[in-house]
Amino acid sequence: MHVDMSHRVRLAAAALVAVAALALALAPGAAAKWQRTRNGTVVSYDRRSLMFDGHREIFLSGSIHYPRSPPDMWPELIAKAKEGGLNTIETYVFWNIHEPEKGEFNFEGQNDVVRFFQLIQEHDMYAMVRLGPFIQAEWNHGFVRVLHSSRPFLHLL
Repeated sequence: MHVDMSHRVRLAAAALVAVAALALALAPGAAAKWQRTRNGTVVSYDRRSLMFDGHREIFLSGSIHYPRSPPDMWPELIAKAKEGGLNTIETYVFWNIHEPEKGEFNFEGQNDVVRFFQLIQEHDMYAMVRLGPFIQAEWNHGFVRVLHSSRPFLHLL
């Protein structure tokens, strides 16, 4: 089980860049920066919470995993979540269904994550997107298999 040291160096460098970027984003002046969304909403962070147009937002979320139900059920599932008092739908991005083989992509039917997010938006709700590299959710190989097969240095996973 030999891992080439250059891979470790690249991983460490990538981790340091990510930490540096996060540190800059959370620097003292960062809290004052405002961003305007396409619909004109001003989004900011005041070191306590996200704020929309100057008001704090509490995210009440529930999970709906788009590949686990047919697309014609998505509107009803999202509507029921909203009726139940939720304002946020949380989901993983199940990359192993979107790229079953390296370079081969599938975003149709139950894999149409863009349509899923559009429906959430149509219900005036937020989406909390959980990206990998690893997902749990009782889903075999969520993202690990793709990484493992294309990056041999991850053979321990």
